[in-house]
Amino acid sequence: MNKEKNTCASAENKECHMTSIGGQAVLEGVMMRGPKEIATAVRKSSGEIVIDRRPISETVTKHRLNKIPVLRGVVNFFASLVTGTKCLMFSADQYDLEDDSYEPSKFEKWLDEKLGDKIKDITIYLSVIIALVFSVGLFMMLPHFISSLVGKFITNTVILNTVEGAVKMIIFMIYILLISRMKDIQRVFEYHGAEHKSIACYESGMELTPENAAKCSRLHPRCGTSFLLIVMIISIIFYACLPWANTHFGLRIVYRLLLLPVVAGVSYEILKFAGKSKNRIVKFLTKPGLFLQKLTTREPDESQIEVAIAALNAVLTGNKEDDKW
Repeated sequence: MNKEKNTCASAENKECHMTSIGGQAVLEGVMMRGPKEIATAVRKSSGEIVIDRRPISETVTKHRLNKIPVLRGVVNFFASLVTGTKCLMFSADQYDLEDDSYEPSKFEKWLDEKLGDKIKDITIYLSVIIALVFSVGLFMMLPHFISSLVGKFITNTVILNTVEGAVKMIIFMIYILLISRMKDIQRVFEYHGAEHKSIACYESGMELTPENAAKCSRLHPRCGTSFLLIVMIISIIFYACLPWANTHFGLRIVYRLLLLPVVAGVSYEILKFAGKSKNRIVKFLTKPGLFLQKLTTREPDESQIEVAIAALNAVLTGNKEDDKW
């Protein structure tokens, strides 16, 4: 027992085979993305685990851009946003199915009548656009605006870009701290921990059971939280090279927006490399991301780990049988 616990004691120290499987916590469930399929497992109030299984679009996996370093990061970033939103909507739908007393509003009925099945696709892409606009506003425009106020007293470009980077990191940390205190988000973070534990258990070579997964770390080097931190750091480095003096505020924002896909692509490559590397220096550099995951994950109970394992097994086996466990 102690040997098994040490084998899977921490994501950053395991000496086991790696996998490209990743996931995402959703409402009362977990989404897992495998080589060929995506499976979302959600526990309903009845205790039943329902799984939504769908193939990964070949438009993404076989697109020639997906073979080119950096560019493939941009493709996967936007594809992940769309996929994640779809999985969140599936998990939210399970609550709607439980509430028979829910009555759609007149506006919802009108939309359903006019748009039909297209309303879900529109909602998904609209949600992605809103999320991107919110992120750009909070983590790009706001830090740059605050730094511009400092620019009234300081004209040195290096100092101004350094100030902007510092403000950006402060806003990011405050944002993570605030949402981590929300009760509903804490529940999602528990499923986030269950996702990491189940993947770590599989990578360790241990039998994939809730008991074994519970021994594993809830921190993982390929986590999206680590990706966001890497994006922040890479953006600070890249934006430090941009002009500031005698450049209009709007133009400086345009420069940053144009560099954003490059930042996302480079960050993807770094995270991909870090997830596979066993180099001690690389492990040391990934520790800030792992530390941040202590805020975005919580220790799950075995019932939550069971949901994560159900999703993981679905993408591992590719089983096309009944999707209720």
